Amino acid sequence: MNEELKKLFEKQHYALVGKHTAVKTCHWTKQSIRGKGVCYKQKFYGIQSHRCLQMTPIVDRCNFNCLFCWRPMDYTEPQPPEDFDDPKYIVEESIKAQRKLLIGFKGSATADLKKLEEALSPNQVAISLAGEPTLYPKLGELIEEYAKRGFTTFLVTNGSNPDVLEKLNPKPTQLYISVSAPTKEMHLKINRPLIKDGWERLQRSLELMSKMNCRTVVRLTLTRSAMIMPEKYAEMIKKANPMFVEAKAYMHVGPSAKRLPEEEMPTHAEVLEFAKTIADLSGYIYRDESVPSRVVLLTRSDINNTKIKA
Repeated sequence: MNEELKKLFEKQHYALVGKHTAVKTCHWTKQSIRGKGVCYKQKFYGIQSHRCLQMTPIVDRCNFNCLFCWRPMDYTEPQPPEDFDDPKYIVEESIKAQRKLLIGFKGSATADLKKLEEALSPNQVAISLAGEPTLYPKLGELIEEYAKRGFTTFLVTNGSNPDVLEKLNPKPTQLYISVSAPTKEMHLKINRPLIKDGWERLQRSLELMSKMNCRTVVRLTLTRSAMIMPEKYAEMIKKANPMFVEAKAYMHVGPSAKRLPEEEMPTHAEVLEFAKTIADLSGYIYRDESVPSRVVLLTRSDINNTKIKA
């Protein structure tokens, strides 16, 4: 990673690990330690926000340049690195980085010290944050190393590398595939893929999802202009047959604010209405929602409460 990019990430409070990994403390992790609320993933799936480690094994590479991305995008390389760090090293150092990021709470009058002590030993990892994690060549081994330490693993991908997903071993606790456009034309406009067949690869990944032996989620990242043709979203959901669908509003934050007007951020009420329309068209049912995060959870009709908890 070049020095200019390192400085950019560090300015935005990313803790850099090794050649290409980064950790950043989630807003909801800090809020949970302060006793001021929890992430919708805790509300929906039962993970503990204060013990969640948000990281990426490939911070400086992505094969999409999505307009709505709140991360810095001063990188355009769409291919895996030739020189990369060992998964065990990444896991150990990412935990150390999380502890370093949180240690300042020991001097905070607003921190719940019991929660803080638990937070210093995370047990859930969100492999997302920035970049496209399927570009890290040893993703399966990374998931395995976290699992060895008692972590649940939530992996978020843009679906651009179906071959990686098909061969991934072991699978994560919960696999997310992001969908943010109802058609190929809108996909090209919104996601701005740096690969020629990004839409086709996404469709292949959705087909593969229906055969995955892990918990599965289709994440709808919704800009207001893309909240059209709900039947097209429903078709993709039926293709993937995920356990869950998360319909979530684009948030007008970070560098995305320079690419999109604030009007592209839908209200929670708009997301809820659109999600319920998709539910009717796809055969899914409304299950829950989180107003602060502007997200609505849909589930297959065969998913009961015991299956929701990770």
